[in-house]
Amino acid sequence: MKPDRIAADSALTALAPLVWGSTYLVTTEMLPPDRPLLAATVRALPAGLILLAIGRTLPRGSWWWRAAVLGALNIGAFLYLLFVAAYHLPGGVAALVMAVQPTVVLVLSALLLKERITVLHATACALGIAGVGLLALAPRAGLDPVGVGAGLLGALSMASGIVLTKRWGRPQGVGLLTFTGWQLGFGGLLLLPVTLIGEGLPGAVSGRNLAGFAYLGIIGALFAYAIWFRGVERLPALTVSMLGFASPLAATALGYLVLHETLSPAQLAGALTVVAAVVLARPRPAGNARRRKPPGASPAPAPVPSPARASSPARAQACTSSPAQTPAPAPAPAPAPAPAAGRHDSCPDT
Repeated sequence: MKPDRIAADSALTALAPLVWGSTYLVTTEMLPPDRPLLAATVRALPAGLILLAIGRTLPRGSWWWRAAVLGALNIGAFLYLLFVAAYHLPGGVAALVMAVQPTVVLVLSALLLKERITVLHATACALGIAGVGLLALAPRAGLDPVGVGAGLLGALSMASGIVLTKRWGRPQGVGLLTFTGWQLGFGGLLLLPVTLIGEGLPGAVSGRNLAGFAYLGIIGALFAYAIWFRGVERLPALTVSMLGFASPLAATALGYLVLHETLSPAQLAGALTVVAAVVLARPRPAGNARRRKPPGASPAPAPVPSPARASSPARAQACTSSPAQTPAPAPAPAPAPAPAAGRHDSCPDT
């Protein structure tokens, strides 16, 4: 893969977690209060149904259960566990717990995708966790076992979804939007009964609420997940997972710009550390040219046809044009005839 294509795919994929980083702001400022499961369901199910209506293609064969598994891991179970962690933990602690996801992706990639674990990748994962800790962790943050467990399970769910999406790929003839619609649809259907039983529907919905739901469904799900799964197809699994660190960066930046929150020196250091981790985990183009030809080696010269070989047919014709038997010697007084045109000196005298 060319370096410019790697950079373009990485930049486009990073838009998804950047959009997801705005979810906290939209949820707190535009949605009904205390309705996290409703927000997750509205975010996934309508977008999935829209994409299914556009694609008009349903899974076939084994892809029924594969799409259900991917929808649960990437959408339904992940969002549910994410909101459970958010309810039981401060935002910084929840972000720190979820930051173990790239490490889980690194291990699962080695087991399922046979990718080699390098010191550089392990260092990038450690830097990412440290950066998120500096960026989001408050000095007096408390720990709740239920919240920590949900956060770890959520990280495992999303990491497994990324690796399995990479392993299974996409069915032949199925477009990216349709493939995204399958997962959003299954994930939304998984969340729907939990939402109706656990939260119910709000008594009234304002225009501001509808705008927030529309943003989460169209931008936060339909657009973001489509480019996210595109990145999963084109980039290494660890690189995609590390790009997820853009989400807390976006949330911190929006809090500073929109909500006028302050940034401490530790948070700025954490942001730089996260960026360094993403840079370390970026894929590097394979040196195909260096493998084909060692540095400094000159190309092999093209073979030049030998003149003698090139004229060999003429030689053969000239040599075989004389009689097979040796003729009688010419009379002594007669001068020797001049050699015929086209004959070679190496031909025997006739």
